[in-house]
Amino acid sequence: MEKKDLRIIYMGTPEFAVESLKRLVEGGYNVVAVITMPDKPMGRHGSVLQPSPVKQYAVSQGLNVLQPEKLKDEAFVRELRALNADLQIVVAFRMLPEVVWSMPPMGTFNLHASLLPQYRGAAPINWAVMNGDTETGITTFFLKHEIDTGEIIDQVRVPIADTDNVETVYNRLMHLGGDLVVKTVDAILNGTVTTTPQEALATDEPLRPAPKIFKDTCRIDWSQGVKGVYDFVRGLSPYPAAWTELNVGETAPVVLKVYTTEKEFVRHEQATGTLDTDGKTYLRVAVPDGYVRLSSLQLAGKKRMDVADFLRGFHAAGQASVH
Repeated sequence: MEKKDLRIIYMGTPEFAVESLKRLVEGGYNVVAVITMPDKPMGRHGSVLQPSPVKQYAVSQGLNVLQPEKLKDEAFVRELRALNADLQIVVAFRMLPEVVWSMPPMGTFNLHASLLPQYRGAAPINWAVMNGDTETGITTFFLKHEIDTGEIIDQVRVPIADTDNVETVYNRLMHLGGDLVVKTVDAILNGTVTTTPQEALATDEPLRPAPKIFKDTCRIDWSQGVKGVYDFVRGLSPYPAAWTELNVGETAPVVLKVYTTEKEFVRHEQATGTLDTDGKTYLRVAVPDGYVRLSSLQLAGKKRMDVADFLRGFHAAGQASVH
């Protein structure tokens, strides 16, 4: 079968999924439909509908777009079956019911942004950086019942530098993911695909999950120490951003988002969470094994700024701390 004859259905929603779709379209593969989330209500009254990045790209290329509310909806399943796809590809979408993923004769494969079986779940890139890992990667695997557990087709390993944040790792994996998706499609098309059970790749290292991130997940625990806080912040920067509560004197606490920090390992006698500053060039938080210097931050209702600009408008009346 030629690639122009291979009928592909592509499923994805965010920017991360656009790159792989773009590579397929530009590579001359036959994408018969794109499935993405329904447009998202935006604005004060939800009167403006915002299409997903995948939909925006698909529409720009004249591709057939489907946006089902429910993937088990009978009308949608009939429409899907009528497309007579040979292969389905899923990149950053949502959990598929068996009636959907089992439909095409060549199967359904997923691109996941981790080295499975590590970091199964919705936010693998964030958690790898938050946990201070020095390596991550991308994996293609065939779908089966349990989420992110299917047999692995291929993997690419990628280093994480100590200066990386989630944005830089995300962008690196997004582009490499496009390469891997095309490579995986070609292997399936040519009949050269091989798979490996995830159990065969397991090591003595405990499996770490990658659950969805909520606001409470992003609250900084200053007792983690210098490296723990440093990694936590960069694993959530620039979005959704780590945060803490700033307490100054008798005023009510305010939310402070933290985007970049610096490590300072030093012995001191200050209580964890105490703020230390010269009022001009540095602002640091005492933690058990040193200080975390805040480099880029944002007060609620203000714009993001570097520490020097922040300190021009920040006056600590009495003891200041974060918690």
